[in-house]
Amino acid sequence: MPRDVNERTALITRQPPHDIHEPRTPLPVLQLSIVLLMQLSEPIASQSIFPYINQLVSELDITGGDKKKVGYYAGLESLFFLTQAMTVLQWSRTSDRIGRKPVLLMGLLGTAASIYCFGLSRTFWTLVVSRCLSGLLNGNVGVMKSTMGDLTDRTNRADAFAFLPIIWAMGASIGPLIGGSLARPHSRFPEAFSSPFWVEFPYFLPCLVTGSFVLFCAFVALLFFKETVPAWKPVSAECGSKPSGPRSFGDLLASRNILLSIGNYVTLAYLNTTHLALLPLFLSMPIEIGGLGLHPPTIGLIMSIYGATSGTFQVLFFARLIRRFGEGRIFMLGISTCPLVFALYPLMSAIAQRRSDLNHLIWVLMGLLIALSALMETAFGAVFMFMTASAPKSSRGTVNGLAQTSVALARALGPAMSTALFSLSVQHDLLGGRMVYAVYIVLAGGAILFGAQLPERSWDDIE
Repeated sequence: MPRDVNERTALITRQPPHDIHEPRTPLPVLQLSIVLLMQLSEPIASQSIFPYINQLVSELDITGGDKKKVGYYAGLESLFFLTQAMTVLQWSRTSDRIGRKPVLLMGLLGTAASIYCFGLSRTFWTLVVSRCLSGLLNGNVGVMKSTMGDLTDRTNRADAFAFLPIIWAMGASIGPLIGGSLARPHSRFPEAFSSPFWVEFPYFLPCLVTGSFVLFCAFVALLFFKETVPAWKPVSAECGSKPSGPRSFGDLLASRNILLSIGNYVTLAYLNTTHLALLPLFLSMPIEIGGLGLHPPTIGLIMSIYGATSGTFQVLFFARLIRRFGEGRIFMLGISTCPLVFALYPLMSAIAQRRSDLNHLIWVLMGLLIALSALMETAFGAVFMFMTASAPKSSRGTVNGLAQTSVALARALGPAMSTALFSLSVQHDLLGGRMVYAVYIVLAGGAILFGAQLPERSWDDIE
């Protein structure tokens, strides 16, 4: 659901121009649509594994049949972000040199190949290799943001980026539905999938569908997408003026505003990714060991409702909230939901264990969890605005790359640490098996204190 928008919005989003009489440049509809189609493929592919990842790991011989150990290995989804952190800055720089289109195509082909490998994996280490390939070969998270910036100007950029939250939400809804509905087809649709192949590779069908969609997007981009960056050429020494070039890493890292913006982005992304990793694990684990014992189709439906609710909320209310209350207050609203979200997990677990089933109160609390999660997502758009304003215009690409590298590391640590801590809490009965939630409630409190340092309104743009 790993769309960074979680990657829900772009780093170069800005507020509308102060001159409301300035005419808006028409949006390049075809080119923008192709970029959004490519963007849609990312969350569909990444989120489709969540409904069945824990069941898949539990069926491998690495856990020895002990479901309490699943959390230690379900965190392999972190490998995508860890390996992505190694290459995302290089992919972004490469796109400045050779153009966006070849880098975007390489990223899509890498995603398709890795998801096919994932579906054909029947050992833990082949799963590891497929997730690593996915991260290493895909730098589109940063390049797409640069492409959107290439296609727009300050008069129409906000209009273009308004589509991103709902596109991500659509992908985050469709992906889990595909993963949950098509996993283990030999059990669900025995008449159509009776071949021994589907018994041996019970999770390949959702990977086949999502990978094929990614390839379709790559084919459309190959045929119809026009390059937005000309081939790299040395700057002529005969230029009469000396425009200010990109600033060095040292200069950028010396800026308090940049560090404050990236720091809050990283803490928010870490907590959000932790939540997204814990949720399917919590939903799938048996009631007696602290979960809700749901099956992949139900988990997929819940994750889809989560994505749809979040995306719809952003589209309908985010811009209005920013105009009314300012970026700082909206960021604090979003980050302040984190302790409440983590507190709902042990509450639902305690109710389920006491009654030994899922009653109406559980589903009411699940609805509250989804609503709070939608509010959490609003913090992303707010912190992106802070980050855009903190960066000099000539160095926004560099700041974007630095932010994505930092966030990729945070998103790699989040699932690995949280799922392992879940298993540790359950295995050793720490705080009744609920220590993992106590840890993240405390961390979320620290994130709120850190976010309070942001001003009510973002800074003025820097030339």
